[in-house]
Amino acid sequence: MKVSRRSFLGHSAALGALATMPSIAGAHSLLTEPLLDASSRLTATHWGIIRAYVEAGRLARVVPFEKDAFAPSPVIQAFMDRVYSETRVRYPMVRRDFLKNGAKSDRTERGRGDFVRVSWDDALNLVAAELERVKKTHGNTAIHSGSTDWHSVGKLHNSPVLLRRMLGLHGGFVDNTGDFSVAAAMVILPHVIGGTEVYDQQSAWTTVLANTDLVVLWGATLLKNNQIGWEPTDHTAYEAMKALKEKGTPVVSIDPRMTDTAKYFGAEWVAPRPNTDTALMLALAHTLYTEKLYDEKFVETYTVGFKKFLPYLLGTKDGQPKSPEWAEKITTVPADDIRKLARRMAKGRTMIMSGWAIQRQDHGEQSYWMLVTLASMLGQIGLPGGGFGLSYHYANGGSLTARHVALGGISAGENPVAEHVPYARGLSDMLLNPGMTVDFNGEKITYPDIQLIYWAGGNPLSHQMDRNKQIKAWQKPETIIVNEPYWTNTAMFADIVLPANTTFERNDIVSVSEYSGRYVVAMPQLIESQHESMSDFDIFTAISERLGFKDKYTEGKTEMQWVESIYDEAVAAAGKEGLEMPAFNDLWNGDGYFEFPVPEDAKNYVRFGDYRKDPIANALGTPSGKIEIYSFEIEKFGYDDCPPHPTWIEPAEWLGSDKVAKHPLHIISPHPKYRLHSQMDNTWLREVYEVAGREPLWINPDDAKARDINNGDVVRVFNDRGALLAGAIVTDRIRQGVVMLQEGAWYDPDKPGEAGALCKHGNINLVTLDKGTSKLAQGNVANTAIVEVARHKTPAPPVTAFTPPVGA
Repeated sequence: MKVSRRSFLGHSAALGALATMPSIAGAHSLLTEPLLDASSRLTATHWGIIRAYVEAGRLARVVPFEKDAFAPSPVIQAFMDRVYSETRVRYPMVRRDFLKNGAKSDRTERGRGDFVRVSWDDALNLVAAELERVKKTHGNTAIHSGSTDWHSVGKLHNSPVLLRRMLGLHGGFVDNTGDFSVAAAMVILPHVIGGTEVYDQQSAWTTVLANTDLVVLWGATLLKNNQIGWEPTDHTAYEAMKALKEKGTPVVSIDPRMTDTAKYFGAEWVAPRPNTDTALMLALAHTLYTEKLYDEKFVETYTVGFKKFLPYLLGTKDGQPKSPEWAEKITTVPADDIRKLARRMAKGRTMIMSGWAIQRQDHGEQSYWMLVTLASMLGQIGLPGGGFGLSYHYANGGSLTARHVALGGISAGENPVAEHVPYARGLSDMLLNPGMTVDFNGEKITYPDIQLIYWAGGNPLSHQMDRNKQIKAWQKPETIIVNEPYWTNTAMFADIVLPANTTFERNDIVSVSEYSGRYVVAMPQLIESQHESMSDFDIFTAISERLGFKDKYTEGKTEMQWVESIYDEAVAAAGKEGLEMPAFNDLWNGDGYFEFPVPEDAKNYVRFGDYRKDPIANALGTPSGKIEIYSFEIEKFGYDDCPPHPTWIEPAEWLGSDKVAKHPLHIISPHPKYRLHSQMDNTWLREVYEVAGREPLWINPDDAKARDINNGDVVRVFNDRGALLAGAIVTDRIRQGVVMLQEGAWYDPDKPGEAGALCKHGNINLVTLDKGTSKLAQGNVANTAIVEVARHKTPAPPVTAFTPPVGA
């Protein structure tokens, strides 16, 4: 079904209360045409549970799950276009020169699209032979599996896990550590609060609605990002957001742009320079302390190290008080406004809801550390409606938690190789600098000499920083193998491409959602595998057979036997908890889902509530058992770029730098509204948001006027790292000096395979900076980059990102 831009946007805005955020409205009202002889089954995706209709063997329509009627994501309407996309990898393909010369091939040919179709037998034999060759010649430390990305949902067809299971049985591989999205957070937060927090349940929305006097959104876009979840999400947060707006709870949004969320709530907009969050938080803390507004008792009872932090805050250590006047020079937020905000936050019950974006910047560890410190000084952590939350913007954090048991899944097994690399830093740096030693969270890591990369379930040639550096790095390994349903950037840069099928073409089962645990959903195969595609499970089973350990890989179970055993294990666990679940056949052949009960006390859940009641019995996982404003553990590391307490450290690139003389605009790259990273970019959804056939770039009217840029113009975005074309949207919803380009657009070089090529379509990572947040976390700094923008005066070249290779 083809849906026009006009009808999509019109129906997406049908839900009046949420009309300012089209991407969450009731777009399913579009889908009213009758289907003759169609059958329907439930299944699940990152965008939630859906009901899929199949007619004459084809996926014909998808509609939201009946219990997801309030705010389902309209993105699901494009699933049919995605399944039957011209960008599907139809057959096993091998790069022509690699097929001829193997490891001695010309690796600079990667990315040029010169592939040859081969049979499955030949492709699988070639993969097995390459794994054996590299193992024999270089050892297992020369094999890397970097896949930890947004693969399809499901407990069996988890492609990164399936890949690791196979490589582990083959003798091991170099793995990565951490998470690309929240790399800095996952390292700093265990030092500060004893856990990662970003994947933990938030205080229930019911407690916020009942108790919160002020919501501070710090780089958090609740309306956009709650569409999705790592596991399927149930969109319950949207009803809470609607209730928050109707109640009239004041909202402050701290962000360089006026987000759809801020616009929906009618929020007060505070627009600091990007990457200056820590300085602004320090000034708020300075006001709380000097005006005696902070909770001294909470700080003394529940935290350690405040007195060692205080000399820095007050300036007795370095001669510079972190006052609002000091912060104004850094952030450009007026000092009086900073003081007023600090007083408002202290006056009543305040909930700070932060997004993950503020830790994706140079020294991103400091922003989260200081945010926890600020919340500690307010003294409301563990109180209903107060404190902080780092996942209200994702997967409906704050939803009510059901009394449930989680589904397990197939195991990745053991990895005999101990070497690992930080995920956000472990691609380009590792490939270009084998043998180099880097710091990471108190340990030294030596980069291995990788000769074979196997990727399944991700698109690193989209999300990794500094594309041109990565292209050079991607020419280093002898062999690159990819399982992929589509001709993504990563597939185009591979030597061997194996066509993987999609969610709708295989059987699986899943839990929904990762915070509430409310449902178990069967995911039956709805249509035949398209073209010659196979599931990742079947692909790795076939490779394992050629390597001599098929029985260990499958444990003697077929796909459906695995699915049933995963469910039956949950049934057994539920029985021990006094929960009754239906038999597998009743679930699979019946309604297709099971709903766990939500206890009444779930409405009263408060994050850190138990810790506040009894900090000894419920000690945190830090060395002290308390919130650590000063970390003696980090002090031992002696890192010059990560002191032992929250600190403002000037970023490598920002608007206060001398570098702005050449590149005067700071570019930020939030997640897209109508995609999941690069997923769904190969569908008609592009018609909804693209400008002149390119990824849209937000630019302030003053900045646009100074560059003779008009709304709808094709513009060139560039710095010393690279250049791309985008379509201009001139808007006062972004502060002067800042431009915004959403990440995830498919890379489309004007000179395929060449470092330095112009991206014709607008992939942000042509201009982003590839460096670690600090020696502590080595996280990505996607939001630390400055550029210049100019109107593209010659005819813009056609976009060819979605054109498969010849013969594919």
